[in-house]
Amino acid sequence: MTTTTTRVLALLEILQGGGIHPVPDLAARLAVDERTVRRYVGHLLDLDVPVDAVRGRYGGYRLAPGYRMPPLMLTDEEALAVVLGLLAAQSAGLVTTSAAASESAAAKLRRVLPKPLARRLAALLETADVTARPRPGAAPETAVLLGLAEATHQQRPVALTYTDRKGRRTDRTVLPYGLVAHAGRWYLAGADPAAGGGDGDGDGEGAVRTFRLDRISALSVRSGSFVVPATFDPVTRVLTGLARTPWAHEVSVRVRADVPHVRRHLPADLATVSPVPAAAGTDDADPAERDGEPDGTPEADRDGWVRVRMRAERLDWIPPVLAALDRPFVIEHPAELRDLVRALARRLDACADQ
Repeated sequence: MTTTTTRVLALLEILQGGGIHPVPDLAARLAVDERTVRRYVGHLLDLDVPVDAVRGRYGGYRLAPGYRMPPLMLTDEEALAVVLGLLAAQSAGLVTTSAAASESAAAKLRRVLPKPLARRLAALLETADVTARPRPGAAPETAVLLGLAEATHQQRPVALTYTDRKGRRTDRTVLPYGLVAHAGRWYLAGADPAAGGGDGDGDGEGAVRTFRLDRISALSVRSGSFVVPATFDPVTRVLTGLARTPWAHEVSVRVRADVPHVRRHLPADLATVSPVPAAAGTDDADPAERDGEPDGTPEADRDGWVRVRMRAERLDWIPPVLAALDRPFVIEHPAELRDLVRALARRLDACADQ
């Protein structure tokens, strides 16, 4: 597509935004002179696009009132961006329950595009593949995702029916703070007034919770409004909430490494990582640690250590991760993890001798 054609379409896009656009403003936005803008308007008129010239001090160009554009006019780059977006969303598992929506949208896109471009895009869809695969599990309802997006944007409370991971179904009112797409799932971070301010993140409006959208079966927007705390970060809240999911085992390990090194092996949705103070007598330490050297680590050497906390349904995957850290570590709890680490060490030692 030529530069002239691209700029004519860009002019059309500007005019579609409504209002009267002075020629100098159009020239600046299109990076051309005013004479070229008038020539582009002539091209649109040749295509039967009704562009009105408004005279006077505040004059300029506008689309004729009541005129509706054809359903889709895209440059090659814009069409490619849309198709790649559909492909990426489908491969990442971020589509809603209308599983065929991305395929039908791509088909409609190809039907209204110029044949040469449609043919090239079809070739891309038929030959391209991605390494990521959609995460198994249910997708959210389209109405739920869009309804929450609108309520979050307008800062309106929502009433929802939610089924937790244990199958318990409850009706609750939530203040939606933010939506997050993570690892093939959609999550809502919001304050639950009925739950109280248990975690201190609700700014007096209740505990901040993380909800999976595919577990929301009913949703309605309520009257009223709220204010999201200025320091609230939905992504951090969702990742922290996932790391704190109450699985069967609570694990605490001290590692002699910095936070970035640990994070390369244990992302934020799996574990929380925090520096260990040089003084051993921290409030969250085990009682035995407060007496000095429970693990052979002098208190003066506690600088450079971090505490890793995670919750897991099974422990068998944790020893290989600790080994991959390639740093000294001390298991605080549970005791069963020590046995699994010893067993892994024996297997590795046996393999090294073969």
